[in-house]
Amino acid sequence: MISYNSENTFKLDNEHQISSWIEEVITEENFKLGEINYIFCNDDYLHKLNMEFLQHDTLTDIISFDYTVGKLIQGDIYVSTERVADNAKDFQVSFQEELLRVMVHGVLHYCGYKDKTDAEAHTMREKENHYLQKFANMQ
Repeated sequence: MISYNSENTFKLDNEHQISSWIEEVITEENFKLGEINYIFCNDDYLHKLNMEFLQHDTLTDIISFDYTVGKLIQGDIYVSTERVADNAKDFQVSFQEELLRVMVHGVLHYCGYKDKTDAEAHTMREKENHYLQKFANMQ
């Protein structure tokens, strides 16, 4: 089950389509969907979580708490819609594309992908692009 919640005024469009897409990502990565909660929030909310749980005094677009057990994907994914909007402008992409990239990024972490080294970040970006293309093909 995938649920969407908001700590700000953000409302996700196309929840059903996005859920189907995320489920396809999980299946293609040879995992099973347990429960994923997306929580949309503002920069201040996510900054507080970043400080409290990761001791990082920086703004970020996403923080994911991974409760995956074996091949059963479970977790809470917090997304700053303010940061996504700023990043979309910086990367010259639509808000929707950047939001989907961040959303799948969290799931890919649950599937075991890392992004700390340049090589890991490159692999992560390739996976994100692959799945963004799959979403575009669903349209």
